[in-house]
Amino acid sequence: MIAKTILVTGGAGFIGSAVIRYLIQETAHVVVNLDKLTYAGNLDSLSSVSGDSRYFFEQVDICDVESVKRVFSEYQPDLVMHLAAESHVDRSIDGPGDFIQTNIVGTYTLLEQARTYWSELEGDKKANFRFHHISTDEVYGDLPHPDELNDVESASLPLFTECTAYAPSSPYSASKASSDHLVRAWQRTYGLPTLVTNCSNNYGPYHFPEKLIPLVILNALDAKPLPVYGKGDQIRDWLYVEDHARALVLVATEGRVGETYNIGGHNEKQNIEVVKTICSILDDVRPKERAYSEQITFVSDRPGHDRRYAIDASKIEKELDWKPKETFESGLRKTVMWYLENETWWTSVKNHSYQRRTV
Repeated sequence: MIAKTILVTGGAGFIGSAVIRYLIQETAHVVVNLDKLTYAGNLDSLSSVSGDSRYFFEQVDICDVESVKRVFSEYQPDLVMHLAAESHVDRSIDGPGDFIQTNIVGTYTLLEQARTYWSELEGDKKANFRFHHISTDEVYGDLPHPDELNDVESASLPLFTECTAYAPSSPYSASKASSDHLVRAWQRTYGLPTLVTNCSNNYGPYHFPEKLIPLVILNALDAKPLPVYGKGDQIRDWLYVEDHARALVLVATEGRVGETYNIGGHNEKQNIEVVKTICSILDDVRPKERAYSEQITFVSDRPGHDRRYAIDASKIEKELDWKPKETFESGLRKTVMWYLENETWWTSVKNHSYQRRTV
């Protein structure tokens, strides 16, 4: 494979840092990490690669036109992997403005600078340029829950495909849906060579502590309540972040221009099942006098909470020969062990975790 220069936006975030670690450790590509370093950006997540001669960091807001333009001009990327986004649903309910600005205006700014840069390229450099936009399955809204169906219907539950109509439920998912539409419009209107991926819930090392799995792990260790929304029967498809990183690089380098690829982990689990599994792992590897499950506390459900997400990943499996390597059980155990072994990392960011202000 010919080495490329890859511009990764949001590379200090959870998924972005996994992508960069994979690119530096497993490929010969040059990586430019463009990140604003908001509360969720943490360069400590890249300590294993930050000294590599193929890695460069630029602290830039994707809404800053002149700075983004400078980065394109200076580094001359062959490929853009756009992950920079506000991504926490509860935060979007309390303060949607940041999500509109970063996810919509920021994506527009990046698209325009990429289009201007691409239009001035020549030959193979222009022909091979790609803009890969990384999105979420939440843009599709939610799917029927088994509780809502009869036995016959439950035997064949529907999944999100690349053709599923958009029906976002939260300010976060609506802003991501908007950005997806912008990317496709720039491809159809201007010919910018774009690709889009929509993924299921990620989990794994370096996950910000406000998200469900790290929140439960760390609260359990601190003997704090383990908060579960509603009855905990919301269903999510869980994808180990390092499996996702592999898929993203594969799509970016080998996917077909103009296409969308759904990426999922084949792991549909109710939230309460996820929480209880974490408790069981901790009972095994960090036992204490009382079971960790006794800390589970049910709290008021979040407004507009989608009940079920599930990805049909058959397209990427068929076209690009990708499948997740981790089962939910193996990936979750790796995740729990990582948090137990990396207290320095999570204690440095834990004070920035989120407390919802609305009910």
